[in-house]
Amino acid sequence: MDTVKPYDAAGSKKQQVAAMFDNIAPKYDFLNRFLSVGIDTIWRKTMIRELESIVPPKRVLDVATGTADVALQTIKQLNNKDLKIIGLDISAEMLNIGRQKVAQKGLTDRIELVQGDSEKLPFENNIFDAVTVAYGVRNFEDLERGLTEIGRVLQPEGKIVVLEFSKPTGFLFGNLFQAYFKYVLPVIGRITSNDPRAYNYLFESVQVFPAGNDFLKILEKSGFKSTRCKQLTFGICSVYTGFKR
Repeated sequence: MDTVKPYDAAGSKKQQVAAMFDNIAPKYDFLNRFLSVGIDTIWRKTMIRELESIVPPKRVLDVATGTADVALQTIKQLNNKDLKIIGLDISAEMLNIGRQKVAQKGLTDRIELVQGDSEKLPFENNIFDAVTVAYGVRNFEDLERGLTEIGRVLQPEGKIVVLEFSKPTGFLFGNLFQAYFKYVLPVIGRITSNDPRAYNYLFESVQVFPAGNDFLKILEKSGFKSTRCKQLTFGICSVYTGFKR
């Protein structure tokens, strides 16, 4: 995968990603709902539904948790009183907002948010029943290393569920969406988020991401089996699943 960074300045991708999300954190939730016309909530619910097909998980890691939307929805959707979630993210500002949301829901005893690097997870081997990642794998500096780390902390036969942007397939819809993604979305994001580059980076990172079967091959190379890809909304997003070997 070609390396695309949020900014042109010197520095590692992960450092720039952290800075970018710190910058846009105050408007992140609003922009997600507004720019996707609310469909992003449906995508997350579809992603979390993949956890319903396994033995009820008691310990889940949500990588690139951001403002904890996936963690909060997972608690609500699975309705399992024994479930506890750790959400990890590289951005301190995103986590600050996430902690406020978790506290407002009275879930501080069930959701813990920690700052950390997805490629150096601060956890022991084989301790999570499942790992979720929503819109985060594009931001890994070393994709295979990040996925291998996820495999390390998963229990044997543990499940990984990834939600990520992909490229719509239909000619007409695909071209319309690409135009929106490339020209309209960055302008709106620039005006509202006070970060001129953030939503240009979103478009650029999606273009180079190895979506579909290419990502499944990387999952398999990183230690996962029974991998599967399910396209959502004409291929705007895809849900990827696999099990630790």
